[in-house]
Amino acid sequence: MTFEQSYAAAAARWPAGSDGSLVGTSWGRTHVLAAGSPGAPSVVLLHGDGATATAWAGVAAGLAGRFRVLAPDQPGNPGRSTSSRPFRSTADQVAWLGELLAAATDGPVHLAGHSAGAHLALSYALADDGPPPASLSLLDPTACFTGFSPRYLLRAAPSLVRPTPARVRRFLAWETGGRPLQPAWLDTYVRGATECPRTPIVRTRRPARDRLAGLAVPTLVLVAGRSRAHDPRRLVAGARSALPSVDLQVLPTATHHTMPVLDAPELAAAIERHAQG
Repeated sequence: MTFEQSYAAAAARWPAGSDGSLVGTSWGRTHVLAAGSPGAPSVVLLHGDGATATAWAGVAAGLAGRFRVLAPDQPGNPGRSTSSRPFRSTADQVAWLGELLAAATDGPVHLAGHSAGAHLALSYALADDGPPPASLSLLDPTACFTGFSPRYLLRAAPSLVRPTPARVRRFLAWETGGRPLQPAWLDTYVRGATECPRTPIVRTRRPARDRLAGLAVPTLVLVAGRSRAHDPRRLVAGARSALPSVDLQVLPTATHHTMPVLDAPELAAAIERHAQG
């Protein structure tokens, strides 16, 4: 099976009637999976580093009845998007996202992201360019309110520096505590990591506390209670300290990499409640 065949199998798990399209930006053509009525309020879902839009299949199924759900393959990552120039900073990624939202959405946007996608969503909400999102949902966000676990970075290094299918699967099995991941998504992730060219990973930094203090967008933070990417307790404390009015929820059995695939029903329900105010 090729990566493209694996991607198609994972994308087929999206709700019936879903489609894919290419949206032109100055950073390349962005592939977007979409579900739900075009006239409904928009929810845009941003995947984590190394993943694809296919990760959101279960969440899209839970949201498509009330929202127009859009999930892009971020340029430079595995997926069906093309990259005409690499992202060199978070500001570049924010600029790309602004172009994408302007081209693909009409009206207020509810923005959600997982891992590095959460960092991008938060960075976009903090930027001065473009209209702010109507709401923000951050799923086990990295480099937002606390740092990475050194142990996590050490375990991840071999699968990043010299990825092989065995190394990528071994790392995911460690982080998820052996919880079986959805096979089609897992195969797509592994093939993406080992078969697809990608641009260098953008180094992320935690936003300044004064910028976070000025965030006016209603924000939900969903914490993976068994995450090994960082200490969940420090993430909770950091988010609560930086955003006193934040809506914080902990999914006790979730890990960083079971989100958003295995915990989709709970995540979709939480995002829907938050988006509806």
